[in-house]
Amino acid sequence: MSDMALLRIGILVAGLLLVAAIFLFGRPAKTPQGKRREPPEAERPRREPVLGEPGTDTAAAETESDTAVSQPELGLPDAEPSPSGSDLGKRPSQDFDKIVSLYVAARAGEVLRGEDIVVAAEKTGLVFGYMNVFHRLLDAHPERGPVFSMASIMKPGSFDMTNIREMETPAIAFFLTLPAPMTALDGWEKMLPTVQRMAELLDGVVLDDSRNALGRQRIAHIRDELRAYDRQHQAPPLTKAPRW
Repeated sequence: MSDMALLRIGILVAGLLLVAAIFLFGRPAKTPQGKRREPPEAERPRREPVLGEPGTDTAAAETESDTAVSQPELGLPDAEPSPSGSDLGKRPSQDFDKIVSLYVAARAGEVLRGEDIVVAAEKTGLVFGYMNVFHRLLDAHPERGPVFSMASIMKPGSFDMTNIREMETPAIAFFLTLPAPMTALDGWEKMLPTVQRMAELLDGVVLDDSRNALGRQRIAHIRDELRAYDRQHQAPPLTKAPRW
């Protein structure tokens, strides 16, 4: 199979990641009554994904689309524990209500190789653990679960270390699954530079959740979303007892 054919396959399966993450990291929490819901996927316009096009360096990317990409509805099997039995990076709670994702994609005609991904992950402080994917943990509190995680876009998303030299993938994905062991904005501020550094080490391109080159406008928009998320989920202030 040619590199370009492999890249096209990666584009087609990239939409599976958010669905697969549900089975990797837990299940979405129920939406509270009265909470604003997004329009159905079928009503959203679809923008063709962009992977590795020339001239899509993240430093030069200034415009991007906020258009959501519809995700396929798939009946994936429940994820099984990793063969090694490692719980490093396992979420203490199986509920989540939001996933923020970024991709590092190979440039046109290229692929990301397994050995290079592992070396880059180690250099950026990621650890291999639960579900055979990589995680960023809190240094003093790894038991609180991952700040964010990294997987391959090729099913099943895990990294088989026994065959890592033969592994090739068009892209890798990074997931900030909320709630996280820190505020959403702080988690993003840890994930973004890691993703950017991984792209440098792998000579790849950083893409947003719509697989468009990640630019400053999109970064600012995500930060605003996460600030709003933190405000919505912060603990309510303690009320003072009335004086009689």
